[in-house]
Amino acid sequence: MLVSMQELLKYTRQHHFAVGAFNVADSCFVRAVVEEAEAANAPAIISIHPSEHDFVGDAFFAYVRDITLRSPVPFVIHLDHGASIEHVQRAIQCGFTSVMIDGSLLPYEENVALTREAVRLAHAVGVSVEGELGTIGQTGTSVEGGVSKVTYTDPAQAEDFVNRTGVDTLAVAIGTAHGIYPKGMQPQLQMHILKDIAGRTSIPLVLHGGSANPDAEIAESVTLGVGKVNISSDMKYAYFQKVREILGKETWWDPNVIYPEPIKAAREVIRYKMKLFNSVDKASLY
Repeated sequence: MLVSMQELLKYTRQHHFAVGAFNVADSCFVRAVVEEAEAANAPAIISIHPSEHDFVGDAFFAYVRDITLRSPVPFVIHLDHGASIEHVQRAIQCGFTSVMIDGSLLPYEENVALTREAVRLAHAVGVSVEGELGTIGQTGTSVEGGVSKVTYTDPAQAEDFVNRTGVDTLAVAIGTAHGIYPKGMQPQLQMHILKDIAGRTSIPLVLHGGSANPDAEIAESVTLGVGKVNISSDMKYAYFQKVREILGKETWWDPNVIYPEPIKAAREVIRYKMKLFNSVDKASLY
């Protein structure tokens, strides 16, 4: 089934779990997410960055909508890090059920205004909106980008932002970064900030840069109000490591021979994350 983000995350705080948002770049990754979600009876989010949207094209989402609508478990098709109202409108026209408008690098009042406009447009057609406050770090290994120095989300400002924009979910900055952390680079998640934000807001919070962080900290963040965790690099790393392994020793050229094992490798990561987020068997709630 295909639902809005608001519908998908409404049980997360009450039942103490988070839903994984997995960035897909082609039909192999869509298959990995859908097949593993169905096997685990877990809700899941199919997340698309604008650069990935450009790569697969608008028509691709007829397939994504069809495969998710036919599924017995709940899915969201989500725009990740939309940078403009045009990105939001394109996603809505393609049948996405959730969009993110990322004005985190703008001055605060401009971020509020941009996010409020995205909410006005999306809510008119039943689409959920994710905003972002604070900045996510970057490791240099991901298309999602980020900044070299994280600006942590101010809890009081987060409360004001949610009240003034009407967003359904809020991405917060507590020290994570997009991508795989290089050797010697360690994330420093500030759980006290997350706890303060969660105490001031009632909507689900979102953790970007969920890959390669300590499991204990991710699990703790779920208990503190995070309802959505973004995963991209961990899944893609496992997939392409298996592709390299196969192509390094075989001379095959048929996709149906090459890709099944990489899909399986991606599914193993997805399964691990779903267990970590405590979302296994939570599809029964819907």
